[in-house]
Amino acid sequence: MGDASPQMTPMSTSTMLDADEDGKQVDQKVYRGMIGSLLYLTATRPDIQFAVGLCARFQDSPRESHRTAVKRILRYIKFTLEFGLWYSADSSLSLGFSDSDHAGCRIDRKSTSGTCQFLGTSLVSWSSRKRSSVATSTCEAEYVAAAPRFFGCLLP
Repeated sequence: MGDASPQMTPMSTSTMLDADEDGKQVDQKVYRGMIGSLLYLTATRPDIQFAVGLCARFQDSPRESHRTAVKRILRYIKFTLEFGLWYSADSSLSLGFSDSDHAGCRIDRKSTSGTCQFLGTSLVSWSSRKRSSVATSTCEAEYVAAAPRFFGCLLP
């Protein structure tokens, strides 16, 4: 990784990871170690959370395509070491955002949703998760993602 090429994003927009049954298997212990380290880093780097979460879904049987995606995340981190969270003392406005895809997982057609909550200009809460149920429409997928974030902004 010493002479790795820089990456401007943690994952390409064209990346569509799936089980990849035909791909070459990689060492599960090493793959899980990389995912574990990246998951720890997401506590201060919300910019990598979705990509790491997507790669973490394949810890059961990691393939070369999954390891390639993880290496891209590592190259992105190497060239964005100055990124992180910053909190100011004068924050009062609570603002939340959410988004969801519809049936984005090619394996089981479940949606992935992401949310974030700001206090002033500082990000204080975020999540990216695969839903536990299948949404029957885009509207339902968006509502399921937005409802918890809405109540998070209302409650102190």
